Amino acid sequence: MICEEAADRKVLRIAGSDRIKFLQGLVTNDVNRVSSGLVYAALLTPQGKYLADFFLAPDGETILLDCKASQSEALLQRLSLYKLRADLSIKQTDLHVSRGIGAAPKGAWPDPRHPALGWRCYSETTGGAPSIDWDRLRVVNTIPEAGIELIPNETFILEVGFEKLNGVDFRKGCYVGQEVTARMKHKTQLRKGLVNVAVKGSAPIGTEIHADGKNVGTLYTQSAGEGLAYLRLDRAVDEMTAATAQVSVDPVRTADS
Repeated sequence: MICEEAADRKVLRIAGSDRIKFLQGLVTNDVNRVSSGLVYAALLTPQGKYLADFFLAPDGETILLDCKASQSEALLQRLSLYKLRADLSIKQTDLHVSRGIGAAPKGAWPDPRHPALGWRCYSETTGGAPSIDWDRLRVVNTIPEAGIELIPNETFILEVGFEKLNGVDFRKGCYVGQEVTARMKHKTQLRKGLVNVAVKGSAPIGTEIHADGKNVGTLYTQSAGEGLAYLRLDRAVDEMTAATAQVSVDPVRTADS
């Protein structure tokens, strides 16, 4: 078992008799599933654009919300705005997030996004020192990260693979941004998307990708000759550039994305 502290995460605690109903009307996934383990979900704008993503975890008569530390304060404020008269409290905790691969310790939950991402658990004790190359795992398995590939007020979650990451439920009913997300689901084919690309050289995260003199997308996380790119799929060609780096798409992997 390899276990490490996820130091860039914060945990909120949501308590009260209305906690399930409250979250169910806001987030992209079916919160009723939280009784069985981690639920991966996002909060969207009314226009269907990403604001934050997080894990919901069962904890007795409360729900833990595991989010990026840089998003925790804004997320707490936004959730509090929706609270109104609900029997609900939302507070920051001092809990630590540990994650790992291999055999999971007691009390850990499988990461619902992809089996390669192992497990997560929440406790008052710190985890081990960083030892896992999570960027490599993300790139190989096309997993977006908050603040990198997932950009608040810009990203549409279906274009970055949220359905394959088990982050959205199309049968649960209404939530903020649901109408736009549902319309995108029923398109015959998305024109833009997050894909795995081969990269010769390197370029800063957020570098524009060009082909035939046109902007066709953006290059993000890179690792060991591969990267994650948000591309106009109808404009992607075999030879593209991102600054001085050469970028190319695997047609098979792109078709599967």
